[in-house]
Amino acid sequence: MKMKYKDIKENEEVQALISKGNENLGILGYTDHSEVHAALVAERAASILEILGYKKKQIELVKVAAYMHDIGNAINRSRHAEYGSLLANDILKEAGMDRQDRLTVVSAIAHHDESTGGATDVISAALIIADKTDVRRNRVRQKPKASFDVHDRVNYAVTKTDLIVDKDKKQITLNLEIDERICTMYEYFDIFLGRMMMCRKASELLGVTFRLMVNGNKAL
Repeated sequence: MKMKYKDIKENEEVQALISKGNENLGILGYTDHSEVHAALVAERAASILEILGYKKKQIELVKVAAYMHDIGNAINRSRHAEYGSLLANDILKEAGMDRQDRLTVVSAIAHHDESTGGATDVISAALIIADKTDVRRNRVRQKPKASFDVHDRVNYAVTKTDLIVDKDKKQITLNLEIDERICTMYEYFDIFLGRMMMCRKASELLGVTFRLMVNGNKAL
């Protein structure tokens, strides 16, 4: 495999692409897509596969794919998943990653965005779930609350997030606590319903069900 997760985190090209992508998205008004998001998604995706009993190699591959999944934002937000997969392919090929492992990683990156993608294997499935469930207040950038758009309000309204993977029940549950004084349930579902349905389909590929709980009530 040669290039592992720890190497990716230290790779200057990867770090520069994440930084530039996050800078671009900040100017365009998007929430945080920094190395904090990349690392959180990588660790969460790995945890999903580990708890469900997948092999160490699959866990390592999903961490690599997850950490690199948003590097395409350095080129453009539109089609960033596809751009990111091409960038990742060049980086991993130059690093000497095994061809099949490399293709698994770049395919997962290419399929992680809800506008054009969908889960095609366990790596992409875990990446999708980990990415789409990263909803939290501190993803909102530092700016006056009066300037918040609906995406900012939805993320800022989330006061607590727990992703629970239960192997015995064959179930993944996203528990959210939302301050409805900041964001209505309608606004939340207007933004996130498509992403949650994507998580449901990805979970099915992993052989489990996906459940969304909001303020203690089952929402999906």
